[in-house]
Amino acid sequence: MELGGALKNVIAIAAGISDGLKLGMNARAALITRGLAEISRLGITMGAEPATFAGLSGLGDLVLTCTGELSRNRSVGFMIGQGRKLSEILAEMKMVAEGVKTAKAAYELSRKHGVDMPITEEVYNVLYKDKSARDAVMHLMTRRLKEE
Repeated sequence: MELGGALKNVIAIAAGISDGLKLGMNARAALITRGLAEISRLGITMGAEPATFAGLSGLGDLVLTCTGELSRNRSVGFMIGQGRKLSEILAEMKMVAEGVKTAKAAYELSRKHGVDMPITEEVYNVLYKDKSARDAVMHLMTRRLKEE
């Protein structure tokens, strides 16, 4: 539950970026679906029960955070997708968007445990390596297809 509650914020930033770029609901749905797979892979590798991610504390929380208008993390991603700089966004916020720091921790955990987390990696690259949001999305969309 702890991993799902933290990592969903990173996926919400990605969903916000997608919305800010006006990529549509299908792109957002794909990010949520693939994001759940990422979160589950890391969680299971770290000893979590797979069923936890299919419940309210996993999928339910993920969907709300990725689609809710009041989601701080989705809002950060949305503004990044619109071309704003992270430093400006954070300076204006009165509340914390946990996903910003979580993206770095999640990226490091994925490396430590050898878990493929492409959405998390691209969010990390946008937030910490100045990769453009559009380039990050293009990289995700042009990845080699894999079996689900």
